[in-house]
Amino acid sequence: MSPLITMILMLNLATGTIITMSSYHWLLAWMGLELNTLAILPIISKSHHPRATEASTKYFLTQAAASALILFSSLVNAQTTGQWNILQLEHPLAQILLTVALAMKLGLSPTHFWLPEVLQGSSLKTTLIIITWQKLAPTTILFLTWNQTSALTITTMGILLLTGGLGGLNQTQLRKIMAFSSIAHLGWMTTVITKSNELALLNLMVYIMISAPLMLALILFSTKTVPDLTTTWTTSPLLTTLTMTTLLSLGGLPPLTGFLPKWLILEELLKQNMALPATLMAMMTLMSLFFYLRLSYSLSVTITPTPTTTTNKWRIKPNMTTSLLSTALPLSLMTLPLMPLIKP
Repeated sequence: MSPLITMILMLNLATGTIITMSSYHWLLAWMGLELNTLAILPIISKSHHPRATEASTKYFLTQAAASALILFSSLVNAQTTGQWNILQLEHPLAQILLTVALAMKLGLSPTHFWLPEVLQGSSLKTTLIIITWQKLAPTTILFLTWNQTSALTITTMGILLLTGGLGGLNQTQLRKIMAFSSIAHLGWMTTVITKSNELALLNLMVYIMISAPLMLALILFSTKTVPDLTTTWTTSPLLTTLTMTTLLSLGGLPPLTGFLPKWLILEELLKQNMALPATLMAMMTLMSLFFYLRLSYSLSVTITPTPTTTTNKWRIKPNMTTSLLSTALPLSLMTLPLMPLIKP
């Protein structure tokens, strides 16, 4: 794929997301989602591998079905109320259809089955786009309609983050592990979105802030499986150490940044007299933490205790990419002391 075509697709990808995020009309929001979907399909299938073609087909079918449900829910609501405003979703059937459609768009459980397969057939760079940028447009609609959708349905889907923990336990493919990680983290966001928009936004921001540098490190290492992690120290020992700590932060291990949103969400649920869901979520997230610990252990056993004094040709020399990652990874880890400034 030529750089010009790649640039055009990226511009369309950004344009579709911006249209959806800035619109209050259902047709404009639907158009932005469709533009977003059509722009990412050539990016997924650009390697012309059968797995990539399969992934792009699954992504298209799932996203097209979700977009059709969004359009149908808006039509049902417009027929009843005569309004196309996103903020005026009043029909009960339209609310349920929109909740299911946004769950399909985001890859929430139990409509998550497409996400691991699509990421497994995509490249690491495409995986980075799908688990970060592609979440913004559906999440914006969810933030706009959180008080008009079915609160019970959204909370139940959020509590089903158990799927993310169980699904990642027996995986050796890093892209599938990142998919189940996305399912678990978005489950935290949707559970608290009906209680506190600020905490839901904080959870999404922290997830993107940690996942993006982690995926960039995996792209630099060209690692796709857990055994590949055992050779990353030959590329850059510093980045290997930072990547190991970032994995622990993504798992929510205190005192790292990933623990911050989970702590505040559990506190908010307890304030709302939701002790049982808070307890279930705290127990379920331990399973996610387990496979993060497994990945971190795969990295830690390969780090040499003392630096080597010889210059090896197979070790990457410091450049702009390694410098940026060495700066971004610590920034994504050590913001927990700022919690008194963030806590509502």
